[in-house]
Amino acid sequence: MYESVFPPDLDRLLVVRHWLALALKEADARITQLRAEQAARQRTVPPPEPDYRIQRSPGADRAPTAVHIGSCGMGRKAPGVSADTARRALADGIPPCEVCRPESELGILDV
Repeated sequence: MYESVFPPDLDRLLVVRHWLALALKEADARITQLRAEQAARQRTVPPPEPDYRIQRSPGADRAPTAVHIGSCGMGRKAPGVSADTARRALADGIPPCEVCRPESELGILDV
């Protein structure tokens, strides 16, 4: 049948229990340390810049006002969009930023 891996007498079993409690405490401390290190690494790695951004007006209608390259400081608070979405926005008449000139990077000659 099942044979116990623990000693049969109380004194030795108490020693094993104490050792297991210490090992569990150390394991918990190491887990806490590793989680803190992982969280610190995640905080220090900034998210990548989007390819492009579409800036919107501050009014209630939030109408698009300009298309920017993702790293442009003029539109840094605008949400990120893909290159295709930026191309469509330019084609729909949303003006390009005059600082970063996204139409040049997108290969659009007429805007």
